[in-house]
Amino acid sequence: MKKVPFARTVFRLHSWLGLLTGIFLILLGLSGSVLVFRTELDQYFNRNLLHVSPVTNTATDQVLKRCYENITTRYPNLDGIAWVNPDAGPTDAYNFRIYFNDARLFTYDLGLISFDPHTGAILREGPSSEFTPSFIEWLFQFHFSFQLGIPGAALTAVFGITMLLSLITGAVVYCKMLWKVICFKIKINRKNWRTISSDLHRIVGVWSLLLNAVIFFTGFWMNLFAFKAKTWENEQVAARPNTLITISPDRMFKQALSGMPDLQPTYVYLPTQPTRKFEVRGYSAGQWKIWGSSNSVKIDPQTGELLSINRFSDKPLAERIEATFFPLHVGNFGGIPVKVLYVITGLAPGLLSVTGFLLWWRGVRKPRRK
Repeated sequence: MKKVPFARTVFRLHSWLGLLTGIFLILLGLSGSVLVFRTELDQYFNRNLLHVSPVTNTATDQVLKRCYENITTRYPNLDGIAWVNPDAGPTDAYNFRIYFNDARLFTYDLGLISFDPHTGAILREGPSSEFTPSFIEWLFQFHFSFQLGIPGAALTAVFGITMLLSLITGAVVYCKMLWKVICFKIKINRKNWRTISSDLHRIVGVWSLLLNAVIFFTGFWMNLFAFKAKTWENEQVAARPNTLITISPDRMFKQALSGMPDLQPTYVYLPTQPTRKFEVRGYSAGQWKIWGSSNSVKIDPQTGELLSINRFSDKPLAERIEATFFPLHVGNFGGIPVKVLYVITGLAPGLLSVTGFLLWWRGVRKPRRK
């Protein structure tokens, strides 16, 4: 039996991985590129809706309490509530993520509701599985679950690994081209569509190799929860009736900031179940955002007792490394230039899928030599 060369085996594996994941590469790449500017796009397209005007003679010291009471009244069975823009200014709406649980595996139970903090009026509301609250919110849930619940989140993680393997096998196949591409010694031959697709595939693949590998791996890692048996069990148990907090969330929020004065909050969790704790997460002053919003303060929502203050600098090395995965995945750590780089890199997998398919199709159509 004739032995198949290693390079040819790797090439075949690279080809089949690309063909099997091609459409998902396009969908995840396009949605990921849009979501890099998720906050900016949401504010731009909903600027009239989310821009509020301060009202004189209105109580502002119990805003979180009023929002919390409104949400828990409208939704008596919740897994929790999160205030996702605690850095909002006086003219910004307050956005809250709602965690549902309808006991169905194929629905990922997130929702969004926005309030005018001055009047208490609801500005938008709806589940993230629909376009009602925001298309950007729908796209966010689609990006990590394909709108297929926990099985969809597991599928996304699987494709993260297959795409990573596709990159590795591609690097092996084109290893002799890496340095030439980096040194700009490879140019696009415009002779015909075959040469154009071949050169584009090599050049785009090489330049996007490292960053795409980081994005694929971190995406896989963040969706590992979908492989845990406990996650599947919990998803099939409907949320119990709300257990309301007894301490004002406004008071606990101020208490958390007093306990950690240099905390710049990015996320505030408001519990609705008895075992959960009130939590404020964010960056510390002067911290580079690549380290993630991994500082946190926890408070008992029934007694007001300060339970813990967790700083990024005090965490073990493994946890500090893991804290970088989300920023590295979404590109929110270096301002507009880094975000633009992530948008371009996010489009690369789709282009690689198209050019890879054209190369495969050329091989299929090419007549065999005698």
